[in-house]
Amino acid sequence: MDKRKFRFGNIVNDIPLNYKFFLIYIVGVLLPIMVINLVFLGRITDLIKSREQQNLEISLERARKDIHDYIEGGVAVSYTLSADKNLYEMLDRPYKDSIEFYNTFDEQLRDRMNSYIPVNNQIERISVFTDNQTVVSGGNYQVINQKVRASEWYKQMRASKNQIVVSAYRMSENNNAVSTTPTMSIIEQMDNYSTENNYEKLLRIDLDLSKIYDVIVREKDYLRLYLVNEQSQIVMSADSGYQRVTEEPYPLFEHINDRGPDVHIKAVGTANYLKGWRIIGITQGERITQAILDIRLYAAFMATTITLLTSGFIYIMLRSYNYRVKRLSRHMQKVSNEKFELIGIDEGRDEIGGLIRNFNMMTTRINSLINDVYKLEIQSKNLEMERVRAELNFLQSQMNPHFLFNTLNAILVVCTKNNYSDVTDIIKSLSKLLRRLLSWKEDLVSLQEEMTFIEMYLKIEKFRFRDKFEYEFEIDEQSLQYKIPKLSMQPLVENSCKHGLQKIGGVGIIKVKTAVEDNRLQITVSDNGKGIEAERLKELLAAIADEDSPGTNIGLRNVYRRLELNYADQVRFEINSTPDEGTVVTFGIPLRLLEKINPLEGEGKR
Repeated sequence: MDKRKFRFGNIVNDIPLNYKFFLIYIVGVLLPIMVINLVFLGRITDLIKSREQQNLEISLERARKDIHDYIEGGVAVSYTLSADKNLYEMLDRPYKDSIEFYNTFDEQLRDRMNSYIPVNNQIERISVFTDNQTVVSGGNYQVINQKVRASEWYKQMRASKNQIVVSAYRMSENNNAVSTTPTMSIIEQMDNYSTENNYEKLLRIDLDLSKIYDVIVREKDYLRLYLVNEQSQIVMSADSGYQRVTEEPYPLFEHINDRGPDVHIKAVGTANYLKGWRIIGITQGERITQAILDIRLYAAFMATTITLLTSGFIYIMLRSYNYRVKRLSRHMQKVSNEKFELIGIDEGRDEIGGLIRNFNMMTTRINSLINDVYKLEIQSKNLEMERVRAELNFLQSQMNPHFLFNTLNAILVVCTKNNYSDVTDIIKSLSKLLRRLLSWKEDLVSLQEEMTFIEMYLKIEKFRFRDKFEYEFEIDEQSLQYKIPKLSMQPLVENSCKHGLQKIGGVGIIKVKTAVEDNRLQITVSDNGKGIEAERLKELLAAIADEDSPGTNIGLRNVYRRLELNYADQVRFEINSTPDEGTVVTFGIPLRLLEKINPLEGEGKR
């Protein structure tokens, strides 16, 4: 990684300054402006589309609700009239002649229908049809004859299973069979009272289509709306109008199953008589396109303005920087050719100006040093460095570990002559321990060697603590055939002596146990010392697992790290401690990861 970084740094350093400025301008100014504008434009475009989509949904729902309210208002009037029992009685009784009917008409029927129209201005006409032949046709009351039975709305009523039918049809005007006008009616069969059911009675409420047309035209800025019946016929649209006289039937809506992003469909209502009636809106794409075009033009104008302003500013700033740096570079090249000329420009007060001033001062001082004392001082310093280096080499040559062994042997001879048996044993153990440390070249040693080393160390500690200290070994013979990292047990024993036993009042006992259990070499070092508090133990475990942890617990962390490096995450390293009772440190290594000692090697060591 370092080599790659170094090479990349060299590539950057090799780029001429003008090109660097150009790259800074492209990468640091133009590219961010372009990226920000593209991201901004994309986000704003999405927001515009989302907002317009919401407006379209609102427009469609508003139109649907108004049309639904118009129809429901007519249905409400239909329910009221169909529940009028007096109306049933007057339509269901036979009249002797037309005079008797006109009298009843003047007294009861004349204004019964028209009273609903001022309140419900979406209703154009209310008509009641009956096959009572004694009723005289005229105004709101009509006799069902062959012409009525042949009409389209009557056929739709008879074909429907619903009591109320919303029907769209074309009706002839002034008995002209050729010219028809679109009509939309609410038709209900009047059969609510079984006692007044001698004649067939039908109620037809014609809706004012201009109201529905106004709703559809009102939303044309958002959607091109179509009112479609259950036969997928276009009953009303802004294009077709509602007053056009034609003999053609209602046209079919060809894209009724097209559910693309430009087609929006909503059911007019949930009632049975409105089943199949839908309001369909087709998006006016020019509106969204124009909104997106406006925001793009605005974003382009802002990006161009910002680019021009920042480009001019950066050009002015970099020109000042580039000019002075080039002058400084040329004069430094002259210095390499031993031409010490001063830079005679207005250097300014920024960092480049300070650099130019320092260069001029340096040039002046170099001239003085070269001409006066610089070469002599260099020679003097070289001589001084050679003298110091010679002294260091001499001192280092005196550092010989044999000096220490010779001194220990001299002390051992004196102790032997004076019969200092305790001191003699300790010096022997210390001498063996030091020699073993210096001669231990290999990283892995047999468990037997490690135990011998620990025993020498504990003898020294025993001499130190006297009767306050005891140690015990519990060694599994099978475990002695395996090799472990050197000094992986001694720091554990040292910690028990140093931290566990010094502060207790009674006799301290250290136990070292090795065993082969569950296909692992288990090594345990325990003591009956002071123990460790739970919180402190938690911090200790965290510290030995952190290789960057400073300061204390170096021995434990060293053991843990070396076991981890040798056996990865296969080692189980545990510390269990109870305050005022003692501490137990255990680590287990899978046998399959351990080397065995050579039998001949083992016999030789014995």
